[in-house]
Amino acid sequence: MDLPFDGAISRYFKNDAPADLRRAIKDASARDILSPGYPYPARMPSKDYEREYDQLQIELVRMQAWVKETGQRIAILFEGRDAAGKGGTIKRFVENLNTRGARVVALPKPTDEEATQWYFQRYVEHLPAAGEIVFFDRSWYNRAIVEKVFDFCTVEQREKFFRQVLPFEQMLVGDGIRLYKFWISIGRAEQLRRFLAREQDLLKQWKLSRVDVEGLAKWDDYTKAIEETFLRSHSELAPWTVVRGDDKRRARLAAIRRVLVDLDYDRKDAQALGTLDPLLCGGPDLYDD
Repeated sequence: MDLPFDGAISRYFKNDAPADLRRAIKDASARDILSPGYPYPARMPSKDYEREYDQLQIELVRMQAWVKETGQRIAILFEGRDAAGKGGTIKRFVENLNTRGARVVALPKPTDEEATQWYFQRYVEHLPAAGEIVFFDRSWYNRAIVEKVFDFCTVEQREKFFRQVLPFEQMLVGDGIRLYKFWISIGRAEQLRRFLAREQDLLKQWKLSRVDVEGLAKWDDYTKAIEETFLRSHSELAPWTVVRGDDKRRARLAAIRRVLVDLDYDRKDAQALGTLDPLLCGGPDLYDD
């Protein structure tokens, strides 16, 4: 498979990546945690992960049955830098759910017509109906971060977004939608390592885009946009949950557990759920990528 940017990640790593990133990746084994501030020295052992994962899957099925029976509406947003693990986390949420009541929404670039509409309009039609859980693989926060970093929107458009986003989310919550906003945090060296692995994997090259390649040099711009977004869109009714994602296994369990712990569904097994790890899952103050 020949891609327009074939080899671009490797060239960046060889020629342009900061020296500390190159050293971290060259010195790391496949199981190393690259971020120095990550609270665990190694990735979660597979046996421990599989045991907890299986327990949480049972709880997810129970939760979905409750959602259907009671007509709940749940919307779960996943945001994060490229390669942070958004899609993989969503995949583990829905793996054993009934697809008739669980949908994944990953919208493409707006059409010319959509670009003339109210910014939130194309997301509204995908919001959950009674008995549904909807997972947004990226969301309306594109405008706050990606569009800002790449100048895909004007300053005025972004300011309008920030004026409207909290009232918009407050309307959703006020109408009975349970809204969860996840930011999966990832270190710079780990992101680059994952990009390099994708570039070499013919089954995963499709995950890379021109934005990914160009974004490698825009780390600090992303950081500023992310921090501003937390400051301007974190609220009591619609809070952000940050999950530290350098270890995919721990991140997936933390995100699933965060939703299940919060919901009061039937036949909930508190012992099987366990407790949230405050070192891995918390508010915007946990953000460190």
